[in-house]
Amino acid sequence: MDLLTSIRVFRQVVMRGSFTKAAEDLEMSTAMASKHVTNLEQHVQARLLMRTSRRLHLTEAGQMYFDESGHALDILQQAGANASSGAKQPKGTLKITAPGWMAIPGFARWLAEYHALYPEVMVHLSLENRRVDLVTEGYDLALRVSHDPSPSLIVKPIESINFFLVASPEYLAKYGTPQQPADLLNHKGVLPTYTNLSNVVIHMDKAETEFVLPPSVLTSDSLMNYQLAKVGMGLAYLPEPVLFEDLANGSLVRVLAEYQYEPVTLYAAYINRQYLSAKVRTFIDFLAEKIRERHVLYGKDS
Repeated sequence: MDLLTSIRVFRQVVMRGSFTKAAEDLEMSTAMASKHVTNLEQHVQARLLMRTSRRLHLTEAGQMYFDESGHALDILQQAGANASSGAKQPKGTLKITAPGWMAIPGFARWLAEYHALYPEVMVHLSLENRRVDLVTEGYDLALRVSHDPSPSLIVKPIESINFFLVASPEYLAKYGTPQQPADLLNHKGVLPTYTNLSNVVIHMDKAETEFVLPPSVLTSDSLMNYQLAKVGMGLAYLPEPVLFEDLANGSLVRVLAEYQYEPVTLYAAYINRQYLSAKVRTFIDFLAEKIRERHVLYGKDS
């Protein structure tokens, strides 16, 4: 039998002074109420009530249990109220894992705006280029770029991310601009260590073409690749959100722009849809809205 229910039945019996009245209050039979009290006595290994044909008497152990169980039930009730409040009103710590390249000014501004809207939410953000186990490591939400999201998670598509091959004007002036994928063999690549981009499949006129970009440097950090490309160390294959301002002001230039690189979807991934907390729900909705606004700003289809 459920121990919490047995505790509540015991307390109701004591407060009402009757098994029958307590059973009526709790919408159960008198026999069931009696079984719950017996179950509780067996659990604590002590007699809690002395029962006669006319009256009920608390034993010394019963009086102590009655007093202390009230405090315990109050704590549980408050905990339940707090948890329920968190499901309705965004509050508490929101633990998020996201790709390293999201450490960009635009995303920082969005986090500041979200905090202004929901000041009771403290965002704990981990930026790293590895696949995090949300359950084991206690994350509420993952922002993941993937062609094949995990079937064990609930995922919501947020944005289709384009990756562009880019270089600095200084690099292109020194080494020339590739005109076709085969030309990349004669260039230097600034490439990540966390995935294999030395052989990248691109598309042109619905036909796949593979190009090979020899690395001049390998790093574990997407934004370091971005910085190395800007100072002319080589060509880099980077996500479009990192490049908006640089492509607009000419500090980076797209290479082989006529080729269509296969986009990758950015997903919001979480564990359980049934009890989705307000902090997770509002952050996903907020992020989707900010991306729609950015698409309008930069002239992209939403």
